[in-house]
Amino acid sequence: MISRLHSAAVNGITGYEVQVEIDVKKVEETGRVAIVGLPDTAVRESVQRVTAALQNSHFFCPGQILATVNLAPADVKKQGPGFDLPIAIGLEMAIQTNYNGLPDAYRRRIPVDVDDWCIVGELALDGAVRGVRGILPQAIAAREAGRKYIMLSPENAAEATVVEGLQAYAVENLREAWDVLLERTAHAVYEEVPGDAEPEGMPDFDEIKGQPYARRAMEVAAAGGHNLLMSGTPGSGKSMLASRLPTILPPMTHEEALEASKIHSVCGLLPKGAGLLRQRPFRSPHHTISDVGLMGGGSNITPGEITLAHHGVLFLDELPEFSRRTLETLRQPLESGKVTISRASGSMDFPCQFMLVAAMNPCPCGYLGDTRHACLCKPADVARYRKKISGPLLDRFDMVIEVPAVEPSSLLRKPDGESSATIRARVTAARVMQQKRYAGTGITCNARLTGKLLRKFCPLTSEQEAILLTAVEQFGLSARAFDRILRVTRTIADLAGRENPADDDLLEAIQFRQFEAQLRGAN
Repeated sequence: MISRLHSAAVNGITGYEVQVEIDVKKVEETGRVAIVGLPDTAVRESVQRVTAALQNSHFFCPGQILATVNLAPADVKKQGPGFDLPIAIGLEMAIQTNYNGLPDAYRRRIPVDVDDWCIVGELALDGAVRGVRGILPQAIAAREAGRKYIMLSPENAAEATVVEGLQAYAVENLREAWDVLLERTAHAVYEEVPGDAEPEGMPDFDEIKGQPYARRAMEVAAAGGHNLLMSGTPGSGKSMLASRLPTILPPMTHEEALEASKIHSVCGLLPKGAGLLRQRPFRSPHHTISDVGLMGGGSNITPGEITLAHHGVLFLDELPEFSRRTLETLRQPLESGKVTISRASGSMDFPCQFMLVAAMNPCPCGYLGDTRHACLCKPADVARYRKKISGPLLDRFDMVIEVPAVEPSSLLRKPDGESSATIRARVTAARVMQQKRYAGTGITCNARLTGKLLRKFCPLTSEQEAILLTAVEQFGLSARAFDRILRVTRTIADLAGRENPADDDLLEAIQFRQFEAQLRGAN
């Protein structure tokens, strides 16, 4: 008799079911366990972990058996230690069925109904069950395959509970797992304890002194999901503003939270004990990051920073210090909302709908235009510095603003700005308007508007068209920048609760773009 169990694995960020088949035969010579089905090193090494765990958990594991473990589908590479637990259980099931010399002390009733179970977990040498990465997409795959229960480590149980229609059983060790399958223990189904949506101690916009223009730009960017570039002298508050952006973003929908959590689950970045991300992701990689680190890839293709920022914010501080080649890779994902990683073995698509927020100094020394510090840079140095940001990449920003230095007198005054909660209420109201307006189109925010939908939902009067054309000619903006001004105009109107944009909405959107002309002037 061949024992069969169901497990799961991850390909990219998508889970798929794996059937674990085990055949056992008694042999006269020293036995062995062979694993087939394109296992990687971690899977092949499970033989030593499984046999030690069985012995240390007081299961019968004779040495004179020939066991073959097949992981189906056999044409997909299997990775990671998550097959330890199903292999151990399946091996013991096969031994009890086929090994005639099994001592009575070790004979147990074979689990006869394991077809409804998905079993995933790494085993320690003493039989303890450890957590693995990517449980959330694996649990989704198990539910889609018709499984009713999933058995896993307590470390992973919170992730599985968010999948409706699937009951999560958290087991501490191999013996407990066996007893649960035998129904000898009425093991409680794991239930996640919801955490706070916003932990205490989060930064707040009411801590920012001065910078009313930049704070307004942040609000508009958050309301429409727009890309924003800030240029300013050192200490003007660019990083401080960016770090507070997540506190004014609207809450994620359940679908958005599920998508983002799948990605973080695969990368092992979900907060401990959390089933879903409670806040939108905020990623801030260092400027020394490689192309692969930003975009994703590697020998075992994994998501990069832009995918980890899906439905959240990617903040690039000191933008010109990033490799130009690395920055240029952002252009296509910013337009399409996905990144395609191609290798000889095939290609894989990762989602990456994120807000790109970047900060830079106006020149290499940082003090160009500062009234209190002299700039020591030569014009050629400034031009070379700004040329690191190409015109096509600059076009991908909806808003390009200058963040001036804060006046010393402002530092002595108490902050007089609004709190993040107050701003977030307006931002959320604007996003709700957008979700109702674009229902059924697949568009979630104004930043994603394209083509006919942009013209339909952001109509301009003839006078407004004349104003926009004049600005485009005066600032030397491209056709792409033309559309981005329209999107920002639509967002400003939403913040004001207007059905159609007013002249002031258009003028403010143009103002958020005019600093781009200065940056292009040095190109």
